[in-house]
Amino acid sequence: MTGAAAIPLRALAQSGEDWAERKKRTNVRGLDIAYYEVGSGDPIIFLHGNPTSSYLWRNVIPHLEHLGRCIAPDMIGLGDSDPLPNSGPGVYKFATHRDYLFDFLEQVGATERVTLVIHDWGSGVGFSYAQRFPERIKGIAFMEAIIRPSTLPLPPEPQQGAFSLFRSERGEEVVLQNNLFIEQILIGGLGYFLTEADKAEYRRPFLQAGESRRPTLTWPRELPFAGGPADTTALVQSYSDWLAESELPKLFIRANPGALLSDSPNNAPFLEYVRSFPNQTEVQVFGTHYVQEVSPHAIGRAVADWMQGI
Repeated sequence: MTGAAAIPLRALAQSGEDWAERKKRTNVRGLDIAYYEVGSGDPIIFLHGNPTSSYLWRNVIPHLEHLGRCIAPDMIGLGDSDPLPNSGPGVYKFATHRDYLFDFLEQVGATERVTLVIHDWGSGVGFSYAQRFPERIKGIAFMEAIIRPSTLPLPPEPQQGAFSLFRSERGEEVVLQNNLFIEQILIGGLGYFLTEADKAEYRRPFLQAGESRRPTLTWPRELPFAGGPADTTALVQSYSDWLAESELPKLFIRANPGALLSDSPNNAPFLEYVRSFPNQTEVQVFGTHYVQEVSPHAIGRAVADWMQGI
């Protein structure tokens, strides 16, 4: 039974304070990684992206905790995980997040019959893990994912969108000082779907201007758009090629209208490409990019139903 009626009310819509208090911590490479854990059995790993934390999954996990050991880490420098030392431009690159996550999974013993539930840059980390260790993976459920590089050029500055702005010199000001990613992209984009408590929890790690917000700037600068950065583009291309051939079970949760994987002129080729992956089930839920805040129960039920069939 996977409907919302089967989920204990205590487990739904936890406040940020309650969620933070229930996190565990483990030391990885000398830094503490915070994570939420509930349930037992085969691991179900929930990976968030930018600029969120494990809190993103708070209303999805209750639908799955009876199916396995649910583990939702905060990526390094995000949520309640420790920041990297010597923060500055070029710190918090994709490969760094990947390496910490790989070591984290070893540390907590989540290395056999793993189901990945992944979003945004968490998808890149998760896809990389599955590519590296396919024998460990039971299945991959993904939504609003980074599935391959884009060759579209960046527009000139007067017509730049937010992500082009982040890559420019002004990115330091608008993100590190003005907290634009939190205030406008996340909170502004979700509007009434977030309570005041939700907004406070997402703001909490980034209250101090400056380097505490560095991860939220490096992530968009890492996007493999218009060719670079070359190292990250190569990593994304590698797992993208692998996904197109891998027979591992996949669940594509398509957000409608979506953002990264939508049917807009720029993104439709990505949507067409992702639908070519073998051994894949597709479901559709309402939402744009941060779809877990809009349709968490639909996501949870979809993943639970799919998991019971693989």
